[in-house]
Amino acid sequence: MKQVPVRFDSKTLHIPAYSVEKLSCMTDVDWHNFLKRVCSLLDSSEKNTGAARSKLNLLYYLCTLAVHKEMASRLISSQLFPALIQQLRTASNWDIRAKVARVIGLLALHTSELGENVPVSEAITLLTELIRENFRNSKLKQCLLPALGELLYLIASEEEKGEHPRECWAVPSAAYTVLMRCLREGVRLFHG
Repeated sequence: MKQVPVRFDSKTLHIPAYSVEKLSCMTDVDWHNFLKRVCSLLDSSEKNTGAARSKLNLLYYLCTLAVHKEMASRLISSQLFPALIQQLRTASNWDIRAKVARVIGLLALHTSELGENVPVSEAITLLTELIRENFRNSKLKQCLLPALGELLYLIASEEEKGEHPRECWAVPSAAYTVLMRCLREGVRLFHG
């Protein structure tokens, strides 16, 4: 599935659209305050169209940050990652869930360092459940599968480095089952 170019509107962002350079130079206090505001905006409800559009705009901004290695590593190890998982679990708007999955996938793809405390297993379990529950919805699967694949690859890469115990990020067998089922179905569709 071809991804749409990521553009955000800095005028409607509700937080300053800091560059990666600016964020990298922040003091710990400023960084913490920035993340707190981002998480607060993510946690807000999207009951009306304006609120949903605002949250999507924030997620587009996060996509632009997540493609930078240093920033991806900082963001995945921060309180943002659990907030993204929560959004994936509770957002009523599927566009928002799809963009959250994209941010998670980009973070997993571009991070160069993964701490033991990052709840990667929780994200994998949730993505697996969402794919299983929506298995017949191919558009949704195309949004969720890349994030699942990137997280699995990230864990495999980290385990290969041997810096963390294998139990650190347990991958449920259901994740592999769902992934293989999707691949088999994809091959059938491709040859069918």
